[in-house]
Amino acid sequence: MAKRGKKYQESLKLIDKNKLYDPEEAMALVPEIAKAKFDETVELHVKLGVDGRHADQQVRGAVLLPHGTGKTKKVLVFAKGDKASEAEAAGADYVGAEDMVAKIQNENWFDFDAVVATPDMMGIVGRLGRILGPKGLMPNPKSGTVTFDIEKAVKEIKAGKVEYRLDKTNIIHVPIGKVSFGKEKLMDNFNTIMEAIIKAKPAAAKGAYLKSVTVTTTMGPGIKINSAKIVK
Repeated sequence: MAKRGKKYQESLKLIDKNKLYDPEEAMALVPEIAKAKFDETVELHVKLGVDGRHADQQVRGAVLLPHGTGKTKKVLVFAKGDKASEAEAAGADYVGAEDMVAKIQNENWFDFDAVVATPDMMGIVGRLGRILGPKGLMPNPKSGTVTFDIEKAVKEIKAGKVEYRLDKTNIIHVPIGKVSFGKEKLMDNFNTIMEAIIKAKPAAAKGAYLKSVTVTTTMGPGIKINSAKIVK
């Protein structure tokens, strides 16, 4: 741990904790604070001025990042018959029905990053609500993961579609790429996700909507972004 601590401290020195950075400045700083030996993921954390406990203040959706996330997601599809064949042809990693429900329940199996289901399968997928829900993996019509258009859903997830949703503290955490992407690609992805979050502002939200916007790398400290400078 001491080793990580030293690198983290070095990264910390590059950031002015009291400053709100322009988005471009923040993205340019990302490679400098990334000290790990692997290509770190760049994560965006957006605290919103909403109360997610109220249904009319929920913020949730999905957006296709122009440059993807740098990680190819493993997709599990719940479908039968022609739709199962469509899923396989589209590149789904796992396709099944009751057998997959049993595998998850009995073997605590989670070798997947996203779940898609046809609407007629939600009866059996619902049994996994308590397991998939807390992990943010439950299929949902709002994010396009409950659909009969299985081919589109699988291909979009593989291409870099990310889901955003509030956690219990009203913060959205979402990956926007890898350190190796560089400033321009990270900016494109950042603007795309921020635009989606701003558009998703609930009518019931009062006061400042963007409370804080921070970008971090897997092992690095956070860089605070000036929300007034975000493209709206």
